[in-house]
Amino acid sequence: MELVPRRSPRRPLSVGLNLPYVEGSLDGATPRWPDILAMAGSAEEVGFDAVWVSDHVGFGDPEGDWSGAWESWTLLSALASATRAVHLGTYVTAAPFRNPALLAKMAETLDEVSGGRAILGLGAGWNTAEFRAFGFPWERRFDRFEDALRIVTAMLRDGEATHDGRLERADHARLQPRGPRPAGLPVMVGAGGPRMLRLTAELADDWNAGLRAPGEVGPLLKAVDRACAEVGRNPSTLTRSVEALVRTIPAPDGTDPELREIRGEPAAIAAELRRFADDGFGHVQVQLRPNRPDAVGAFGPVLDALCKPG
Repeated sequence: MELVPRRSPRRPLSVGLNLPYVEGSLDGATPRWPDILAMAGSAEEVGFDAVWVSDHVGFGDPEGDWSGAWESWTLLSALASATRAVHLGTYVTAAPFRNPALLAKMAETLDEVSGGRAILGLGAGWNTAEFRAFGFPWERRFDRFEDALRIVTAMLRDGEATHDGRLERADHARLQPRGPRPAGLPVMVGAGGPRMLRLTAELADDWNAGLRAPGEVGPLLKAVDRACAEVGRNPSTLTRSVEALVRTIPAPDGTDPELREIRGEPAAIAAELRRFADDGFGHVQVQLRPNRPDAVGAFGPVLDALCKPG
């Protein structure tokens, strides 16, 4: 299953936009719904293949400085009705935040509302502060993730799950009614450790490498191939995606680039993104700097450059 169908067959990989959703993430301001909607609409207009929303409730110290975040599934549901072509995905949903059988229902419903454009990104979670503040279960979260992944993929692909796991259970949990894709929507897993990679190789459609710079993914790619071999899977059947930090509008003079930031003229940025395709990645999630509406339009020439021979 291809993670995101390419809009242009001339591009070496498809490209998604990571939308701002945290207080202060709109180039220092808090993104409101009109801002998020405008960025998604602009992304669709200039030719992005997908838009993504990360799944966090906040960052910082729950008893001190705290940056809150909009809830990802609510935003994606609204975007499903406000867009027509871009795919819509979570980058990535923390499995311990929600009951897995209900999560499968949520994903299938989003796929129905969007007309078959949803992608379920799933991970174990990492931000201890939000787990503590909101009462999400932190202990044994990798066990919880495995249970969730088995329940979710069974429901999405077979329409039903029965699973007596270490921490999560389902007893003939049925996915009815079904959405527009009888075989279910694609599942992307963000993973780096051996256990998570084995589960990804066994059950997922796509592996996500997280935020990386071109040229630093070699060891991880080898680990993914080893995980596929361990579970008897052809590595070519597991698609790969990666996040990139891209500056489309020049920073003020004297501003140092952020770690892994790709910058330069559109052709130079496209050449760097093309390196991900050379490593076997089929999709790149772009996080823009500055992360605001005009930066989306400024990425259009990069998409055009990607259509030209490298």
